[in-house]
Amino acid sequence: MKQRPHERAVALALYITEKRSTVRAAAAAFGVSKSTVHKDVTKALRRLDPDLYDATRKVLEQNKEERHIRGGEATRRKYRGEI
Repeated sequence: MKQRPHERAVALALYITEKRSTVRAAAAAFGVSKSTVHKDVTKALRRLDPDLYDATRKVLEQNKEERHIRGGEATRRKYRGEI
């Protein structure tokens, strides 16, 4: 999906906030790298739409706090043979 950077930043932020998505999931959905997603939603979005930036940062902070739990669950499923 080829978009102009500011359009992509807003689209990524909306996707993350609506779906409560991770950076990795948003990158896969949009066909861009995790670095691009992070750069767009932290740098470009801050000046384009401060309110959307705040909402997106809250989701990303929550994901950051929970990632060790998700990682532990994935490892548990792996060794139980569920994956």
